Amino acid sequence: MRTLVCLCATVLFMASALNGFNAGAADVPYEFQSASTQARYEHLIEELRCLVCQNQSLADSHAELAQDLRDEVFRMLNENATDQEIRDFMVARYGDFVLYKPPLKLSTLLLWFGPLALLGIAGFIVLRLIRTPRTQDTLSDEEQKYAATLRQKDANH
Repeated sequence: MRTLVCLCATVLFMASALNGFNAGAADVPYEFQSASTQARYEHLIEELRCLVCQNQSLADSHAELAQDLRDEVFRMLNENATDQEIRDFMVARYGDFVLYKPPLKLSTLLLWFGPLALLGIAGFIVLRLIRTPRTQDTLSDEEQKYAATLRQKDANH
């Protein structure tokens, strides 16, 4: 029990240390030329996925790569690139996975339908397990007599 408590305390300490390490990543503030440029920037970084975190947008992530990608978006906006040009640049460099809503095409079918396929396979397995009749092994007459004698001997002792 004592070992379990020590292990839990160590895991909690490590998790908090890693969380504090990640939170220490400084997000660079930007000075925008206009409010519309800032709105475009905020919209774009919400649309793009952090490739390190994979479950966060660039706006939500504190990873160094996310900061580099935000810097790139900011730089391209200052060079008067359109939103589509910025998206195209990111996709060309990092693939469709960088988009939170990747386009439906042959190379992204797994992204779109993979979870649904896994759910279908799991459902099929569960149905097969439920519908498969469970056969009980029956003992032969000889085995039943032997089991009865063992029970009789056990009851006598």
